[in-house]
Amino acid sequence: MLGPVRAWLGTEQLPTGSPQQRALLAALLLRDGRTATASELIDAIWGEESPSQALAAIRTYASRLRKVLPPGALVSESGGYAVRAAEGALDLTEAETLWSAAERARGLGDLCQARSLVSKALSLWDGEPLANVPGPYADAQRTRLEEWRLQLLEARLDMDLEQGCHAESVSELTALTAAHPLRERLRELLMLALYRSGRQAEALAVYADTRRLLADELGVDPRPGLQELQQRILQADPALAEPSAPAAEPSAGVVRPAQLPATVQDFTGRVSFVKELSDILSTAEGRVMAVSALAGIGGVGKTTLAVHVAHAARTHFPDGQLYVDLQGAGPRAAEPEAVLGAFLRALGTADSAIPDSLEERAALYRSVLDGRRVLVLLDNARDAAQVRPLLPGMEGCAALVTSRMRMVDLAGAHLVDLDVMSPDEALQLFTKIVGEERVASEREAALDVVAACGFLPLAIRIAASRLAARRTWTVSTLAAKLADERRRLDELQAGDLAVEATFELGYGQLEPVQARAFRLLGLADGPDISLAAAAAVLDLPLEDTEDLLESLVDTSLLESAAPGRYRYHDLVRLYARACAERDELPPSEREAALSRLLDFYLASAARVYAIERPGDRTVDHLEATEQAGLDFQDDASALDWLHAEAACILACVQQSLGADTLRRAVDLLLAATDLAESGASSLRFELATRAASDAAGALGDLHAEGRARTSLGQVLIKLGHFGQAAAELEGAIELASQSGDPWTEGNALNERGISAYCVNDYEVSRVHLRKAADAFRHDGNRAGEASALCNLSRVLVTMGHTVKAIDLAHHGMEIYADLGLTFRLANAKYALGIGLSHAGRHTEALEQLTDALRVFGENRQRLWEGSAHYRIAEVYFSAHRMPQAAQHAEQALATGCIGGDWMRANALTLLGRSLDRLGQLDRAQACWREAVSLHDRAGATEADEVRALLRPVAAA
Repeated sequence: MLGPVRAWLGTEQLPTGSPQQRALLAALLLRDGRTATASELIDAIWGEESPSQALAAIRTYASRLRKVLPPGALVSESGGYAVRAAEGALDLTEAETLWSAAERARGLGDLCQARSLVSKALSLWDGEPLANVPGPYADAQRTRLEEWRLQLLEARLDMDLEQGCHAESVSELTALTAAHPLRERLRELLMLALYRSGRQAEALAVYADTRRLLADELGVDPRPGLQELQQRILQADPALAEPSAPAAEPSAGVVRPAQLPATVQDFTGRVSFVKELSDILSTAEGRVMAVSALAGIGGVGKTTLAVHVAHAARTHFPDGQLYVDLQGAGPRAAEPEAVLGAFLRALGTADSAIPDSLEERAALYRSVLDGRRVLVLLDNARDAAQVRPLLPGMEGCAALVTSRMRMVDLAGAHLVDLDVMSPDEALQLFTKIVGEERVASEREAALDVVAACGFLPLAIRIAASRLAARRTWTVSTLAAKLADERRRLDELQAGDLAVEATFELGYGQLEPVQARAFRLLGLADGPDISLAAAAAVLDLPLEDTEDLLESLVDTSLLESAAPGRYRYHDLVRLYARACAERDELPPSEREAALSRLLDFYLASAARVYAIERPGDRTVDHLEATEQAGLDFQDDASALDWLHAEAACILACVQQSLGADTLRRAVDLLLAATDLAESGASSLRFELATRAASDAAGALGDLHAEGRARTSLGQVLIKLGHFGQAAAELEGAIELASQSGDPWTEGNALNERGISAYCVNDYEVSRVHLRKAADAFRHDGNRAGEASALCNLSRVLVTMGHTVKAIDLAHHGMEIYADLGLTFRLANAKYALGIGLSHAGRHTEALEQLTDALRVFGENRQRLWEGSAHYRIAEVYFSAHRMPQAAQHAEQALATGCIGGDWMRANALTLLGRSLDRLGQLDRAQACWREAVSLHDRAGATEADEVRALLRPVAAA
């Protein structure tokens, strides 16, 4: 009863059922064999809000208990129930017996025996009495039993002082008065202990604190006994002196400590971790020592998990469980000497037998544990050095350690890195606290809440507790409050729990160079950051940066997402930014750090562009950078870097749209243009480019706006938004004439020609592409000229000028080959393949297009790959090879093409034609119907052509 309600038959633990069933058992046991009526039990379990079927539930619970308990233990009589427990079967009864014996021994003057008996009674407590038992009766009994435990503690401490153990009692009394500030008897004992320790001023200060606290909290003065003690201390009353001849300490005896804190009632998830740790603890017997060290950021639930696992493993450690909060995250971590002293006393060692030095205490500790099976839970450790002297070291013993630091230097320890909860676990915890009914009707809002909490258990518990305490709030109300990142950490606090305060403990322990790195790295918006990018932010050598970042990983303030990549938990990032705003001096260093990051990305992306497009003059038109970029060994490593950094690059662009960094941000988009053509990053690229265009327009920077609108037009074409693209590109052409930017002039004209081609406006396309070729030629940009010529080739094919088209494609290929542009040579082969196909030279066309497909694939240009498949399908269709045509049309659909839904509709139309020729009429009809829908949605003229294909099928 003095902990979770549990029952044993010999050494076998019996199942006690649901919380309500345990509440029934507890109510009967607390009656000490007397009968309780059904109505009394209903009131005990449910109070005034009993369910309509309460009586039936009571009978069900009683029936289930009768099957579990020994025959005759649960009896029915006089319309009620009673439990007839054997003598000494109840820990509460045993504690009461021990207390009665202690009182008798004290009355007879045997203070040592009395103190030993009270200590034994206190050792029977196993956390909170009646833990997790619901109902008003259990609540009242919990309060009574906790009050009684404090009375026993006060009695034992009083005996300690009578025996002259005042110095040893000060630390325990200090902790107890902090936990129970309004309990005057504890204050009185603390004053006496301090006075007897020669600390008169502190003793009087305790009285002053108590008087002020009672006046503030209750509006009363200290009780007469406390006032009298103060006067006696002021007068140095000789009667207060310690006993001249303290009685002998009780001899060391075998004591079974049970110090584990109560486990939480709503423990959720962590199934794999519970099993992993439980398996290790269950095999402690026969091993020298089992040690598991749990690490993770503050609030991730390390202590909760460790306490839960420790309680579940108690049966494997029959000689007791020791617990200490090592306060490693605070400014004053617990000293191992003091912890060992407390452990030795808990194990029955007399104060006089406890040596002074750390080494001697550690040796005695291991000796006392020899032959015992004890579990030691070392919570909130600072580092391995603090932990080592506290490890049992004996066969059959085990230690669980929690810390924000990874205990990599704790020899033989099983290391567990505890991450945040999964979304399902997070939602379960939130629901347990808030209630199923409130969450079920607003599930999406609840998911938003736990996501805003970063799936961090502490944050979820705080948010849920706030909602549970406010019945007028909806889940959506809470979600809206947490949606504002600037206020999120302020919202995540309830009572003495606060996410920010938890992070503050870890931040406060960092060295200055670590704290600076923590602050500055949090400023970057990307989902993570590479080691090289971090070095740029911090303006440090790569090796020094790696050492710093790894040290932050060890503190659990930073995560290592993969070798060489690092990331923050979302809430930790918000905290890091708050620290940067508060602590980074001068404030300009924040802007300087982000400017260095932008320079790093721009310089590195420019090198990728130059490797992919040797001879292309775009890199000559980019803004200069002060930060050096990366060097790449080959094309593959350059592309690897670009695609790995895609999200970070685009985030950096959107974060760098102020007046001082705008042009470099826009040029970063130009250098990273491969991301727009890759498919995977096209939508994010569009968002970043729109933001850059809007920012440039707002700042009136014609140069930056022209480039941004050109880049936006390019990506809109890739996505199939041709009308929007045309508008952006017309604006860019006008801006180029005003700003005199040759890059924008050539590229805007080129892209405008492509957008016109895609809506069948071939003459407009031809005019713009010719102007683009001239503009590129005037700028000395031969790669740009080749691009315009190849695009013009495709237009002329459609206009019926096949021979001229093939000549232009060959000319483009020659320029690309001369420049060594393997990647862009694929574009020329693509254009040539189209021309050859229209000329009926199918074998040559397939050769060029297949080669282009290979190069597109090697350079990860997924949308161009899809377009090449489409063109190959066209060739096979013209050559009457329908199976191959259908196959490549399917691959075009699966891969995606330049031109978005417009090209998807074209691929569906071609697939339908191929299937129609293969006799698969129904499937062909389905393809055409979808193609019509896509064309209609885009307002494309091809819709009527496809409808014409549908009519014969419908008539048939």
